[in-house]
Amino acid sequence: MGSFVTVEPGIKIFVEDINPAGRKTIFFIHGWPLNHNQFEYQYDVLPAMGFRCVSIDWRGYGNSDKPFKGYDFDRLADDIRIVAGALQLKDFTLAGHSTGGAIAIRYMARHQGYGVNKLVLIDAAAPSSVDKQTANDFIAATLNDRPNMLQSVTNLFFFQLITGPFANWFMQMSLQAAGYATAAIMATLRDENVYSDLQKIAVPTLIVHGIHDKIVPFAKGQETHKLIKGSQFVPFQYSGHGPFWEERVRFNQLLMQFVG
Repeated sequence: MGSFVTVEPGIKIFVEDINPAGRKTIFFIHGWPLNHNQFEYQYDVLPAMGFRCVSIDWRGYGNSDKPFKGYDFDRLADDIRIVAGALQLKDFTLAGHSTGGAIAIRYMARHQGYGVNKLVLIDAAAPSSVDKQTANDFIAATLNDRPNMLQSVTNLFFFQLITGPFANWFMQMSLQAAGYATAAIMATLRDENVYSDLQKIAVPTLIVHGIHDKIVPFAKGQETHKLIKGSQFVPFQYSGHGPFWEERVRFNQLLMQFVG
């Protein structure tokens, strides 16, 4: 059931809360340049298995308000904290994909993992920044021809063949973001990183990474695994940047097993 949480005066974040009576809660954080709907194939399965699925649209994305500022990792982590407090979430699993993984890592460090008992990082944008030239190229393309930029992201995203309608769905989801917010997040990925946050993570952590990832290379996932003490690392052999799509059955089973 969708609702809104005010995170700053005049700024509301969209929250999806499926099966609020579920026995265990998973709080999903989407990636760039998407929104909460990217986890559709988790929502189709996990609530029926007794899990509560909470997700948001970042500020500037999806159904959330779209302020011109506020796209640094600290502010995005603060938005997560306010939503967690508003929903009175406790003992939940925080699951972040790509840039959402970086936001989840910053949340764990900045807010001492408030309410989180387990962490899942899915092809997370960690531990280092995006290469400056690559980020600048994405920003320039966003501000010049965003639909074409998003088509190039779609082409990079998947290892397995996707249908035309699926690619169109991906594009339409991405186009719901504000162009300036799309560019601002890429600037954050260029100018910030979560390297120093990783040592502050003290909850059981599952790291999932597609071995064919062309957006966040597999080696980045391996490095993140080494930097989070006691973490579990699971390669996905037939996935690029989206194992929750490309190997959704295996991913859902692994997630349910990890959450318990």
